[in-house]
Amino acid sequence: MPAKTPTAGTRVEGVVLVLILIAVAGFAGAASFTHVKDWTLANSPTGTGQWFGWANAVISELVPIACLLTIRRRRRTGASIGYPLFLLIAAAGLSLAAQLAVAKPGLSGWLLSAVPALAFMALVKLVLAPVKGDNPTLPAAEPAEPIHVQVTEQVTTEPAPPPAITTDPEPFPATGPEPVTAAPVAPEPATMPAPEPVDVPTHLLPMARFAAVQHEQNTGAPITPGELADRLDVTPAVAGQLLTTLTGGAR
Repeated sequence: MPAKTPTAGTRVEGVVLVLILIAVAGFAGAASFTHVKDWTLANSPTGTGQWFGWANAVISELVPIACLLTIRRRRRTGASIGYPLFLLIAAAGLSLAAQLAVAKPGLSGWLLSAVPALAFMALVKLVLAPVKGDNPTLPAAEPAEPIHVQVTEQVTTEPAPPPAITTDPEPFPATGPEPVTAAPVAPEPATMPAPEPVDVPTHLLPMARFAAVQHEQNTGAPITPGELADRLDVTPAVAGQLLTTLTGGAR
């Protein structure tokens, strides 16, 4: 929604409103400040400076404005406004107490003395209070219409298989059973079982080497597996493996 452009009449009204607010706020603030300052000095020790009275006046009159600004900002962000509201009530109560303290006793005196403070706070509220339409919300966007895309499916048809061609089988002439002749079976050659490997006991190698060297020195001929088997008290197969290991397979 486009923002409305202010017309000339609206601008003039705004300027007049600002001037009225400035004039009323100035006089109301001056009267309220003066009452707080006089009340402070009247209840302070002798010789207290004028600045102390004006300090209390500034505190009691400007703290509510700061509280209203904080409350407005926290409402926009959704934060808690408890503490600023407490300070606003306390400062407003202090200002009203000062107005009533310096007033002439009586209902009329209290009312006339409190008018500046009440007018000042009312103008501050009028200026700082949010106005409907200050933060125009954007109109909700209309949902976009979905785009329909027509997709044509590609249908592929498989060719039908050709019909099977069947032929009538030709009749075979009836024949008698043929004689079965048995083929001669050749005899299988006899296979000899392979000798099982014999493990060489490594702890007997030093003794076998000593026995072989001693036998060759004494007799001048190499020792045979049977003689080595007798000396080491082992089987001839183990003695043969020991001799083969000692001679490196040369025997």
